[in-house]
Amino acid sequence: MTDQDAALPSIDGVEPEPGAAFAAVPDAFQRLWTPHRLVYIEHGQQPDDDACPFCRAPELDDEQALIVARGEHAYVLLNLYPYNSGHLLVCPYRHVATYDEASAEEVAEIGALTQIAMRVLTTTSGCHGFNIGMNQGRIAGAGIASHLHQHIVPRWALDSNFFPIVAGTKAVPRLLGEVRDEIARAWPAGSAQ
Repeated sequence: MTDQDAALPSIDGVEPEPGAAFAAVPDAFQRLWTPHRLVYIEHGQQPDDDACPFCRAPELDDEQALIVARGEHAYVLLNLYPYNSGHLLVCPYRHVATYDEASAEEVAEIGALTQIAMRVLTTTSGCHGFNIGMNQGRIAGAGIASHLHQHIVPRWALDSNFFPIVAGTKAVPRLLGEVRDEIARAWPAGSAQ
């Protein structure tokens, strides 16, 4: 037994085996191992800038692009691959990759649209909370790394279950078009900014 082995704590009364210096020590975190995601992390599907879906969406009609509101500098649309029903994205019209490249006007409108989206989602879906965030760059997990976008994911008590893990399936109980129509109807007139 080495000095390093002797320094390892016993776990639930079981002494560590010699050479187990790198054995995990229990902590308060539950871990979800998803090795199938490594393919995405290492070889993510990033579109070419000329095929950017967030540049193309505003050129389409709102229903086709799943846009629920348009502002002067940014717009709001449903995520085509939602984590939950009502998962929205707020995007500047301008093709910029990261938050620090956004203008003061874009930042202000992204913030204002996010606040309105939260109010509308609370009213339309009765959600209990939100995950809001931006993945900046491919290495940070941005699905479309070249065009800034903020996620607004409504959450409900007990909205997670075993489907994503066991069946590789995410249960999203409502159709995108149906959710888009409901949110667009509930969006306050004249408050896109």
